[in-house]
Amino acid sequence: MHIEENIRIAVPPAVIDQIWSEVDRWHLWDPDTKQARLNGPFAVGTHGRIVPSKGMGIPLLVTERTAGRSFTVEGYIPLFRIHFEHKVAAVEGGSEVAHRVWFTGALAFLFGPGVARQVREGLPRTMLSLKAYAEKRNEAVNHAA
Repeated sequence: MHIEENIRIAVPPAVIDQIWSEVDRWHLWDPDTKQARLNGPFAVGTHGRIVPSKGMGIPLLVTERTAGRSFTVEGYIPLFRIHFEHKVAAVEGGSEVAHRVWFTGALAFLFGPGVARQVREGLPRTMLSLKAYAEKRNEAVNHAA
């Protein structure tokens, strides 16, 4: 089961990538994140923790990172993994951003449907929030320059 949302944002991909790399600030644009942190650089193999706005915090691991283009993190509890893939590409007028979520592990059949329902409800809101945050931030940087 994969859940995916795409959105066009009127900023260069570098702006989106910079926002993604500020893990401790994810809560500023992701209404479903209360807190996130990494115990090291924003790079493959770095562990951290994410606390959703509803529910308990879970360990986090960066499993893929291509600067300027993509990253994937995995939240995990025993026998259940939730994967969050993020991609950005340049398009005319800005960026095309895709967020994709899927589940793995022996208990995915048990936890997956409930978590998927929450993700399907929250992901469109998160993407719109990222768009507003990125465009406002980019505008502020351009006005300051």
